[in-house]
Amino acid sequence: MLEPLVPATLNFREGTPYSEQFGDVYHNANGGIPKKRHVFLAGNGLPQRWAGRERFVIFETGFGPGLNFLVTLEAWRRDPARCARLHYVAIEKHPFTLADLQTLHARYDVDAAELHARWPTLVPGAHRIELDRGKVVLTLLFGDIALVRDLRLSADAFYLDGFSPAKNADMWSPQVMRALARLAAPGATAATWSVAGSVRAALEATGFAIEKRQGYGEKKEMLVARYLKGTPAPAPKRSATVVGAGLAGAAVCERLCARGWEVDLYERHAEPAQEASGNHAGTFHPIVTPDDSVFARLTRAAFLYSAAGFKALNPRWDPCGVLQLARDAREEDSQRRAIAALALPPDYAQCVSREEASKHAGVPVSAPGLWFPQAGWIKPRSLVQALLESCGARLKRRFSTEVGALPAGTVVLANGHEATKLQRVPDLRLRKVRGQLTHVPQEALDAPHVVVLRAGMVLPPVEGICVVGASYDIDDEDANSRAESDAGNLQRLAHILGADVRPAGLGSRVGFRAVTPDRLPVAGRIEGEVYGAFGYGSRGLIWALLAAELIASELEGEPLPAEGKLIDAMSPLRFTRRAAARGLRP
Repeated sequence: MLEPLVPATLNFREGTPYSEQFGDVYHNANGGIPKKRHVFLAGNGLPQRWAGRERFVIFETGFGPGLNFLVTLEAWRRDPARCARLHYVAIEKHPFTLADLQTLHARYDVDAAELHARWPTLVPGAHRIELDRGKVVLTLLFGDIALVRDLRLSADAFYLDGFSPAKNADMWSPQVMRALARLAAPGATAATWSVAGSVRAALEATGFAIEKRQGYGEKKEMLVARYLKGTPAPAPKRSATVVGAGLAGAAVCERLCARGWEVDLYERHAEPAQEASGNHAGTFHPIVTPDDSVFARLTRAAFLYSAAGFKALNPRWDPCGVLQLARDAREEDSQRRAIAALALPPDYAQCVSREEASKHAGVPVSAPGLWFPQAGWIKPRSLVQALLESCGARLKRRFSTEVGALPAGTVVLANGHEATKLQRVPDLRLRKVRGQLTHVPQEALDAPHVVVLRAGMVLPPVEGICVVGASYDIDDEDANSRAESDAGNLQRLAHILGADVRPAGLGSRVGFRAVTPDRLPVAGRIEGEVYGAFGYGSRGLIWALLAAELIASELEGEPLPAEGKLIDAMSPLRFTRRAAARGLRP
């Protein structure tokens, strides 16, 4: 059953942070920072165990105020022998608002400024935050502890720090401990302040050898454990070929080069972003559904990850806000039910009346709808350029070069509808869709101040042009602009603004998109060392960065950036699984 995210309520009991939801303190009165260093860092042999490592992964059950993370981050920063890249993954059912987090952290001797600057919007799902120029990666999962069963990672250390088993039994259940064992790297350790018999038994039953040690303060004992099973994974070769220098390929290059990979980028054109990624401007925004479907969850994860990436890359963009107007009364009802079902915060999405929508737009609009205040528009070519420039000398650009056959080694196909010509994806029917955008001069209409959608889109002026569109012509190979497509786009404009617009001096641009049957991207391993990053349809501006992070994380053996169900929804293998489920495969 769908559950909305309920933020933690900031309370204190005798000066100690206290959870009303669980009826327990976040730490003992004499605990706090020193106790966390003793139990979780020392209990897991840190910082010694990460010394000289390329990567170290910590998993925490119960992020709470984030003090465990902050003391770990402090230890990592101070350690000259630290690992090159620290991953910290944590689940939190009731995260604090930023304001409450700042109030809490002011009580402790911790440096939390960078965490505060990147604290995510409180919506369910995975949130990946990069600190220290990407050398520290915090992946927060807002939701119930049951999420642990849907994660893809290999943890070197576990911080078991939920509320007491008597107050929060679900956090310490045998099912959760079995899930943790599945996530454990060979030789992984675990530490907790709890020495409850049920916790000891659950750990031992899943392959951990346990040991009691001296506790901290009033807690005379604590528990440490070591995982005795597993085989180390081989190190990656750290070189790859990427085919396609549009948005999909540029994003993959940037994510791999950021991890120290050497990348050869092949592009048949003389310059990058010459096809759909060369559009004048496009919009980025999430969607919401009453049942919080996989599509809605995936667009939410991709939108939030991309927005953070845009801030870091600084292309030509504007998070001016996006209005998604309801097409009819039925859709308006669906929008309202979606917002209510998840209790979404207004800084992420909110329902607005027609009058409120018009106020956001700065011009009259034709219907009520949804307002996404963090969404907006971006110039795709500027994003591609920013991504490629970030790669530095690790990237070798091989433009004006057609790839006729798969090269050896790791290959990422990011060349849209051409990808399946180089590597077949079983049971995938990839469609080629022609999309024509119309460029309306700014002075030709009373232009909105934000992006407005309603079975089409109109962007605010970008360098004097309002982009309107787009046509959706399946299996249409015509690369020339057509008057009928412009006429259709002007009808969309009238449907959005509620008035006919017949401007002169129109321009237009045709691009081709690769679309999968389920409208979700193809992102991940196809076969052997061949990976796919294509099939983005009209949502490449939000799919590209998350898909690239997924592929780079998978190649590196790092924690994946989303829940397993969402990863599977993007997998190139999903089409074969569905065919087998329908009895179409042996």
